[in-house]
Amino acid sequence: MLQFISHYTEHYNYLDSIRMALAGGCRWIQLRMKDVSDDEVRPIAIQAKQMCREAGATFIIDDRVELVRELQADGVHLGRNDMPISQARTILGDSAIIGGTANTFADVKAHYEAGANYIGCGPFRFTTTKQKLSPILGIDGYRDIVSQMQAAGIRIPIVAIGGITATDISSIMQTGVTGIALSGAVLHASDPIAEMKRIINITGQ
Repeated sequence: MLQFISHYTEHYNYLDSIRMALAGGCRWIQLRMKDVSDDEVRPIAIQAKQMCREAGATFIIDDRVELVRELQADGVHLGRNDMPISQARTILGDSAIIGGTANTFADVKAHYEAGANYIGCGPFRFTTTKQKLSPILGIDGYRDIVSQMQAAGIRIPIVAIGGITATDISSIMQTGVTGIALSGAVLHASDPIAEMKRIINITGQ
C-alpha cells in the first residue's frame, strides 16, 4: 500500500503533484489541503477525482467528510483533531474507506474499534508538511506498535508516514507495517515521476 499525499510547493500545485504521482504509477491519492474552505477545495477535488478515476486509483480526501459524501470520493482520512471515525462512518456508510492518524498503540486500538479501514501511523521523522507534530516514532516505534497489535490480535493495515524518503522504505517495511505514505520525497526530487517509479519498485507495490 503506497499512498501519495498531495502537497503545494513553490514548483507544483496540488493537481500537478497528483498528476505526477499517478504518472509514476501510484494508485492511492490523498488530497490534503489544510487551512482553506470547502469551496476552495471542491474544484480541485473534482478534478483530482476525475484524474484518479481515469488512472484506476483510489481517491481519498483529508478531513472533509461532508465533501467526501458530496463528491462521492472513495473515502476520508481523519486526523487526531478531526471528526471521530464512528461519526464519519455514520455519515459515509459502510462502503467508504476511512483512515485515521495514529501515534501510539492506544490510537491504533481506538481507531480499529471505531471501524477504521486503515491507520496512518507517524511521524517517522520530522516533517515540514505537518504542524503540531506528534512524538517521532522512528524504526523502533513502528516495531513496538506492530508487536502490540499482533499481541492484541488487531489486524488492520498500518501505513507509515512522516518525512519518509526512498532510502528509509526497506527498513520501515521490515518492521511489519503494511505500507508507506509520502509526499516531499517525490515532489522534492529532480524528476518526481521517475522518483515515484523508483519508490514503487522498492516497495514492490
